[in-house]
Parts: sequence; structure tokens; C-alpha cells
Amino acid sequence: MKPALRLIHLALLALFALAAPAQAGNVFGPHLGKKLTGVSDNGTLEGFTNFAEATGKHPAVLQTFHPWGNGLNLAYRRWQNAEAMPMLHISTADDETRAELITPQEIARGIGDAYLIEINGFFAEKGQRAFIRPLGEPNRCLNPYTAVTCSGQRRGGAHTAYWYRKAFQRIALITRGGLPADNLDRRLNRLKMRKVNWGATVRPARLAAAPVSIVWSTLPAGSPRAKGNWPGNYWPGAQFVDWAGVDFYSDYPHWRDLNRFMRGKPWRGKPVTMTEWGVAGSDNYTFVRQLFHWMKERPRVRMFVYYRGFGGLEDRYNPYNYPTSLKVLKNKLKDPAYLPYAYLHARP
Repeated sequence: MKPALRLIHLALLALFALAAPAQAGNVFGPHLGKKLTGVSDNGTLEGFTNFAEATGKHPAVLQTFHPWGNGLNLAYRRWQNAEAMPMLHISTADDETRAELITPQEIARGIGDAYLIEINGFFAEKGQRAFIRPLGEPNRCLNPYTAVTCSGQRRGGAHTAYWYRKAFQRIALITRGGLPADNLDRRLNRLKMRKVNWGATVRPARLAAAPVSIVWSTLPAGSPRAKGNWPGNYWPGAQFVDWAGVDFYSDYPHWRDLNRFMRGKPWRGKPVTMTEWGVAGSDNYTFVRQLFHWMKERPRVRMFVYYRGFGGLEDRYNPYNYPTSLKVLKNKLKDPAYLPYAYLHARP
């Protein structure tokens, strides 16, 4: 190709990339060979800064856990003050009672659309990049949106893997936005779902494009290990997922399952994030070393978020209970490949 034609070709490609709607998906990942660090949110800025000081590295990502319908203003101030990229985990369990607030079937049928429209509008208006992690660990029987009971039986009804997949698809489509309202309704119709439920909101000509990246995440194997409770049973489809996530802890170090997850064909082309990882139950510095070695050997793993729990010293996930593991973590994080900031993170 002649130089002039090549320049025109590249310019057209750039133009098409800029014109691509949000529905094409975003990754917001680091450069190849780098990984974003992260920590879970315990509801206080102090919790974030204490972890940063203890590990010697500012976490690039702050993952906040919200029940369905929770407002974002308080979390946004923490993301800003922490100068971190937001990751929002959405659960359907009440924070205090653990009661189910909405079923996967109800989400798929549009009953929760007002909340999804609110999330879309919030990040679109702020222009704030964020990772959205809906309904994590669906193959964990203690979560209200799982399809399998702790005894290994199918729950059925409003709690099947089918309804989980449909709920996830709807969450992804509406929170991303970036489509004319008519087109969005047609996409939902093709997926055998109802049109957007605008409720009391005036139906706009177009839903704003929010700069969000959708994270699908499971346990590496089912809990329980039962038919219909494997990661693939909950896979919503590549077009609705930007990151494939997996949770992995020292008290269940099933490396074979983790490696099997990495080989999962449906999400083979996706970057991988450790949406939750940590030391639990006992001080296990060997686990920390093994996990960092495992991640280093796998460039697809481009983000990892330490789960530190919500309680004090009685919390089995509290990293300060495990000083040797914390010391090894601090040493490993000295590697410049582990980034302390994400591009276009939240700012005060």
C-alpha cells in the first residue's frame, strides 16, 4: 500500500473507531504487560488509604459493593478522593437482611430498568469511566441470583441460569447505552425481552453512551460442584462482556479449576480480572507468591482486586490479620508492572 493511501486508510479506521457506539464495549485496560491493582471498598476512605500505606502501593481500582437500587453519590465521592477507577458490583441482596430485592427474571422483564437507567445516566453525565460488575459469583449457592441450591438442586422458576443470562444481557445493554431508544428496544426484542421500561422518565430519542466496561465474574468452579452450576452455564455471550472475571481465595486454592477457567472457550478472547482475591482463614504467604507467579505467566490477567472484607480484626478477610502474607504482598507490588493508577480515574 502506498504511503498516502495508507495514511488515508489509518485515518478512516480512526474515524470509525471514534464513531463506534458504546454498545461495542470498552475495556479500559492497561498497556500490554501491565496490570491494574485494586482493593475492595469498606465504605470509608480511611480503609482505602490504610491499605495503600500497608502495601506500599496506591490501588488503581476501588471496588464498591452495592445492593440493587443503591445511590451512587457517596461512593463517587470516595472514588474521587481515592483517585481510583470505580468498579461497581451490583447485588440483588439487601445489605443488612440479605433478603432478595429483585429476581433475575424480574430484571430480565424490565422491572428494574429505572435503576439501570440511573446508572447509565450517572456515569454518562459525569463522563467517568467505570467497571460495572453485575451479579458476581452466580455459581455460589449463597447468592440470591444463583440457579442452584447449596444441596445441588436446581432452583427453577425465576432463578434459572437462563434468567440470569437474560438479566445480565439487559443490564449490559442499558448501562452501556449509546443507542437510539428504538434500536435498543429492537435489540431487546431480538433477545426475547421486553422493551425498556422508562417508568415515570420521559422516553428519550437516544440513551446516552456511558463510558462503562462490563465485567462478568464467577467462581472457578461451582459451589456446590453440581450440574448446571459451572461458569459456562452463566455465560451471557461475548457481546455483553468486556472482561471475564474470577474470584480466588487462599482457603479454596483449587488451581486446577482456576486453570480450567482460563481455558474457557466462550471467554477465551477476553481480558481476565481477578475480581476478588485474598488470604482468608490463616496466614498463607505461599499462596500470595503462587498467585503472583501464576498471574505473571498469564498476560491475559490484566487486573486484580484484593478483597479485604468489611469488618475489623474479627473479619477473616482482613489482611492485617496475616502479617507475613501482607509483607509478601507489599514486596510483590514493588514491581512496576503493577500499576497504581488507571487512565482517566476519578478525581476530586
